[in-house]
Amino acid sequence: MTTFDKREQGFEQKFVHDEEIRFKAMARRNKLLGLWAAEKLGKSGPDAEAYAREVMKADFEEVGDEDVFRKVSADLGAKVSETEIRTAMNELFAKAVQQVKDGA
Repeated sequence: MTTFDKREQGFEQKFVHDEEIRFKAMARRNKLLGLWAAEKLGKSGPDAEAYAREVMKADFEEVGDEDVFRKVSADLGAKVSETEIRTAMNELFAKAVQQVKDGA
């Protein structure tokens, strides 16, 4: 194997690893977002966990974040603004990435 081939293989492995972390972090972010929204809706305990699972399932409707955003936005209604939801999504994604990297 040439040096170029080894380098290419290294880049491919890094890409796969990065995508795996991103996938896990997105799932974790969606759960955290669901728990965040559940709190805003006055849910706690098993009800909050069930709602978080609903938010996670919403992510399978289409590619991207809009399906999750629409679910949470529709459920929260006027209780929370679009900006607050999107800010929470961004902040919780950063938290989720760190948790995944830390192995939590």
